[in-house]
Amino acid sequence: MKVNRDCKRLFLWSGPRNISTTLMYSFAQRTDTVVYDEPLYGAYLKGNSVADYHPDAGLIMESMDCDYQSIIGMMLGSHKKPVAFFKNMAHHLIDVDRSFMDCGFHIILTRNPKEMLPSFDKVISNPTIKDVGYKAHIDLVAHLERNELAYAIIDATLLLKNPEHVLKQLCELIGISFDQGMMSWPIGPCSQDGVWAKHWYKNVHASTGYRPYNEKVIAFPKHLLPLLQECEPYYHELLNKALV
Repeated sequence: MKVNRDCKRLFLWSGPRNISTTLMYSFAQRTDTVVYDEPLYGAYLKGNSVADYHPDAGLIMESMDCDYQSIIGMMLGSHKKPVAFFKNMAHHLIDVDRSFMDCGFHIILTRNPKEMLPSFDKVISNPTIKDVGYKAHIDLVAHLERNELAYAIIDATLLLKNPEHVLKQLCELIGISFDQGMMSWPIGPCSQDGVWAKHWYKNVHASTGYRPYNEKVIAFPKHLLPLLQECEPYYHELLNKALV
């Protein structure tokens, strides 16, 4: 597949409810960067039983390219700015040739499942390990290390506690200068938002920058405890490698 070598590609591989939209909005403030909101989402939904319970799945598939190879071709092609930031979900990669990953820097974004799972359950109830990305992240890290590809792991809590410090580290690893503009953005939706924004982006739309971290104090839902136990070993493996 033809690759445009004049562009620096940043592939964000998040899980749901991991402040990935906040990070996308942050990079969208850079004058040298164009951002793309979950270009693989439609392809993930197409022909997959998950479409039965994802809000507005039909509308999402109608709104975007749903062919993995075509989308990968777009990501590897030309872009209107020298840096292209692709916000993706790790679990959206299903039976995909991952050789395209050789052409960019990879950002793994994780979050404590004690906080993430109850938030996700409010939109998609009774999720499974395949819905939330922790196992997919571990598999992805193994692929990146096996192929000696550049990556960084970011933990959502550590990012919120000290966003400028973590972003400066990330930019240095990527090979771009830190831009102070990444710390704030206009209130409201972003023009790059996917059509699913109304279901997931309420908090970031009400923000104008990185909000201070506030630990969740509500009781953890009992029905999610088995999934929490499944996710925690994967999360802690990721956390041990995260930028601090």
